[in-house]
Amino acid sequence: MGFEAQVKKNKNTIYVPDIARITRIEYLSPTEKVFKIVFDDEEKRNSFSFKPGQFVELTLFGLGEAPFSIVSNPTNKDFFKLCIRNAGNISNALHRMVEGTKIGIRGPFGNGYFPYQKMKNHNVLLIAGGLGIAPLMSLIRYILHYREDYKEIMVVYGAVDPGSILFKNEIQYWSNRGDISLCLSVDNPDNKWTGEIGVCTKLIPRVDFPPEDTYVVVCGPPVMYKYVIYELEKKKFKPENIYLSLERRMECGVGKCNHCHIGDKLVCVDGPVFNLWEIRNLKEAL
Repeated sequence: MGFEAQVKKNKNTIYVPDIARITRIEYLSPTEKVFKIVFDDEEKRNSFSFKPGQFVELTLFGLGEAPFSIVSNPTNKDFFKLCIRNAGNISNALHRMVEGTKIGIRGPFGNGYFPYQKMKNHNVLLIAGGLGIAPLMSLIRYILHYREDYKEIMVVYGAVDPGSILFKNEIQYWSNRGDISLCLSVDNPDNKWTGEIGVCTKLIPRVDFPPEDTYVVVCGPPVMYKYVIYELEKKKFKPENIYLSLERRMECGVGKCNHCHIGDKLVCVDGPVFNLWEIRNLKEAL
């Protein structure tokens, strides 16, 4: 029995991927690309649904699989998108793929996601460092799709240099909208850069959202978290309203390999998004 026949026979199990195709590849930077993905099976396309902050396992047949956050708007039903950095065996192989390539998809996974429903009628502050903007994209796109349901929105985004800023066209679109505040900073500016210089944590003291009426989401390199949390707590943001993504630790996606075990939590099952109150005392969480 061929692999595709096996997939059709066992399509209701979480361990067997559904067949999909890469229908478009978008260049973002020298190390990141966005992959637009469509399921071959129409029934799967119609039933696939995810929440902001969830992820999928992407399979390259004969090579392996890896977890990636979904960056597209959850309201899109015909396709979804992944932003992938060329940083490992699977991602390196993906960056060599062409449009039309067949892949496998399991998921979506993750019981911990960004609380987009709780955020309604509140301010939302989104803080990202580097590739950390990618897991926040589905939430930002959802919020802007239903903009009237939310109060003030601010994105604080830091990158190494101007060339490594991701989603430049979309960021320009946000800047032109007028209903979302945007603070950009780079560590190493070039001679054309006119924005902020330094780590993104330097921008947090400027935030004037009332802490009792604000939800905060954070995603970035591990070293960034403790400094961001320190600045947020100085401004009295509630730990139960600060949400962080720990997706960097995941592998299998279903809690079997134990690679993402922290304290009594499995990141792939209980997360990948947690509020600060849940994890601040767990060893190695932050």
